Amino acid sequence: MRFAIPTPRTSALEIGPFTIHFYALCIIVGVAAAIWLGNKRFCARTENGKGVVADVAIFAVPAGVIGGRLYHVVTTPEDYFGSSGNLLEIVKIWNGGLGIWGAISVGTIAALFSYRHIAKKKELPSFLLFVDAVAPGLLIAQGIGRWGNWFNAELFGRPLSAPWALEIPEYARPMGFESYETFHPTFLYESIWCFAIAALLIALGNRGKAGAIFSQYVLFYALGRFFIESIRIDRAHEWAGLRLNQYVAILVVAGASAALLKISRSSR
Repeated sequence: MRFAIPTPRTSALEIGPFTIHFYALCIIVGVAAAIWLGNKRFCARTENGKGVVADVAIFAVPAGVIGGRLYHVVTTPEDYFGSSGNLLEIVKIWNGGLGIWGAISVGTIAALFSYRHIAKKKELPSFLLFVDAVAPGLLIAQGIGRWGNWFNAELFGRPLSAPWALEIPEYARPMGFESYETFHPTFLYESIWCFAIAALLIALGNRGKAGAIFSQYVLFYALGRFFIESIRIDRAHEWAGLRLNQYVAILVVAGASAALLKISRSSR
């Protein structure tokens, strides 16, 4: 076999009676990085910003996890409901299955209400400035979180024969692809894409009107996700040759583009 990225043999670490799932660990590390960077950027924008990002995260992070899980369950109901489903699997988020669209939307709503509550006690800038500050950190969290899929041997793409191909064990290969050994590491593509956008947004600094950075975060991520999604071969609902998440990405790109256009016009 040619050189390929190996899939870890285990997705969890057992320490006595405790089991640490690497998928969950990647999410925790990503959240910690997002809070650290978000706090640093927000404090640079306001004198009263210390601790605000962490306070908002107390509500936004759990809401994001719940939203991400709900999106996954709603879009793949056959895995959890009906004769072939298992309701208990809904709570096992360490096995994977967090839809980023649900995580972003529900997490942002929770952040909005939490931030407004905190803003009543402190003199804080608008919520749009807040989400601009935390946007790069969210991308870094997503980039780190994607490595959890590597440990779970999931969300890979079509068969690939290249030095950066991902070796997938036979038990994790989809039906019809059992004879292939290496595949596109779509988790790695998305992780690199997230880090690249984060670096771009940080380089842009505080240019533009409030909300521009967050809108660009949503726009660029959804744009990359559309193309990365086209490579994936895991089971998904499809219409006219496009996967469900690609249709969602198109709507998100349109919405973010409209938001940026509105912000641009208002600044002029």
